[in-house]
Amino acid sequence: MQSDPSTSTAGISKLIARVAQADRAAFSSLYQATAPKLLGVVLRILNNRAWAEEVIQDAYLKVWQKAGQFDEDKSSPITWMVSIARNSAIDELRKHPTGRTVNDDQLDQVPGGQTTAQQQVEDQQSVNQLNHCIDQLEKERQDMVRLAYLNGWSRDDLAGQFGQPVNTVKTWLRRALQDIKRCLES
Repeated sequence: MQSDPSTSTAGISKLIARVAQADRAAFSSLYQATAPKLLGVVLRILNNRAWAEEVIQDAYLKVWQKAGQFDEDKSSPITWMVSIARNSAIDELRKHPTGRTVNDDQLDQVPGGQTTAQQQVEDQQSVNQLNHCIDQLEKERQDMVRLAYLNGWSRDDLAGQFGQPVNTVKTWLRRALQDIKRCLES
C-alpha cells in the first residue's frame, strides 16, 4: 500500500512552498492533507467543535499569509502548522476565558450532561499544566510528544521524522512521559 505523497513531510513542505507562491490548488491540497490533525489539536484545547472549526479557518489564513516564512530546517511542516493552530486556539481562549457565549435559543438546545463552568476551568487548568510540563522538555522531545500524542503519529512516523530507530523513539517517548508525570505531580 502506497501512502499519499502529499501527506509525507516532504510533500507537505512542497505544498507550503507552493502556497508561499499563492498557489490556491496547493493550498487546497495542504488543507485536505492536514486539516484533520490540526482540527484535533484545536478541538482538544477548545472542547467545542464549532469554535474549533472557526479557529482552524483562522489558522489556515495565517498559514496562507506566513507560508513564505516556513523553514524546513527549523521544524517539520506539521509542527509549524500545529504551532500556528495551537497558538490561534490559545489566543481565542485568552479572548474568551470563560468560553464562547451563546444566546438563549442555543442554551435551550444544550443537553443536560454538559460540563459545568467549574469543570471547564479545571479542565483548562489541567491543559495549561500539561502544556507547561511539555514545554519543560528539550525542544526535540516536545515536538515528538506533541506529534505522537496530539497528532497521532506512529512510532514509525516519528522515527522517520527524527532520523532515529523506532526503539530509540520508544525510549525517548517513555522518558518524556516520565518527566511529564513527575512535573504534573510536583
